[in-house]
Amino acid sequence: MSPLDLSLSSLELTRTICNIPSVSGDETTLADAIHDAVSALDHLDVYRDGDTIVARTMLGRAQRVAIAGHIDTVPINRNLPTRDIVEDDVPMLWGRGTVDMKAGVAVQLRLAAELVSPRADITWMWYDHEEVDADLNGLTRLGRTRPDLFVADFAILGEPSGGEVEGGCNGNLRAIARTRGVRAHSARSWIGENAIHAAAPILARLAEYRPQTITVDGLDYREGLNAVRIGGGIAGNVIPDLCEVEVNFRFAPSRTPEQAEKHLRDVLAGFDLEVVDRAAGARPGLDAPLAQEFVSAVGAVPRPKYGWTDVARFSALGVPAVNYGPGDPHLAHHDDERVPVAQIEAVERGLRAWLSAA
Repeated sequence: MSPLDLSLSSLELTRTICNIPSVSGDETTLADAIHDAVSALDHLDVYRDGDTIVARTMLGRAQRVAIAGHIDTVPINRNLPTRDIVEDDVPMLWGRGTVDMKAGVAVQLRLAAELVSPRADITWMWYDHEEVDADLNGLTRLGRTRPDLFVADFAILGEPSGGEVEGGCNGNLRAIARTRGVRAHSARSWIGENAIHAAAPILARLAEYRPQTITVDGLDYREGLNAVRIGGGIAGNVIPDLCEVEVNFRFAPSRTPEQAEKHLRDVLAGFDLEVVDRAAGARPGLDAPLAQEFVSAVGAVPRPKYGWTDVARFSALGVPAVNYGPGDPHLAHHDDERVPVAQIEAVERGLRAWLSAA
């Protein structure tokens, strides 16, 4: 393939990298292209770990900013190559990855090439396997092998935020609630105990649950507790002896994962509950001086991030972090992903202005 031209506009770079398929697990072609492009830039020190690429300025500035973006996407579903569309008189780029999050990656690549002498040293990170299990995530791997690369005073993740600043993120917990019964022939159901029927109180409690909205450092985080999957049954003529309800709890960053788990166990008290995944949220981080300067420079009114993002990885290391990228997060993973061209340009202007300021 042709090398990436980092002198292209952010829009054209978005188009180019979106048209390089990079579904999770198949990022190498795009990672190779990014690595080759940034390795040609004399002002950057480049390190690669698998399909994660880190490029740093080493100017000896008093402060350092980490700016990260994942290069993988969810599976393609007849939504590549990209195409230009107009919706309500708004020019947009349509296609897989335009929102989540190659438009943000394109902005980062363009600025990485352009900003030879930024106000603070910058650590640019482009990483793999964000859309799958956390243990595969490129930042997880990098945190084990090169934790020194995460050292920063402030971090920005280019996740889609509609071109606004979204502080921190909710935490995420998944658990399996199980009910058990006794198998029997359905023609003689009274001999058995129906595990699916026994799960009805779980669903009732979840349906009746009223999630809280919790204010954390000035931002209102709305929680959510929902059944997201249910499974049970053996055959059409058998009373089932097991039913499993997968429950997802999105909790405010004021709660620790341990506190979130306790809350869930209180809600579903009396049921067999196995926690299968949990991840801490991230507080907004907007009290850091660099964060305040950034928000002021881009002219944003901060709002909370409801979904879990990798800002939590930085927050866990004591680095305040925010989400800032083009694209409507409601369209992430949607088959009709599309990003307004003006948002790509606005995010680029905002980051350039702030990073170039004296």
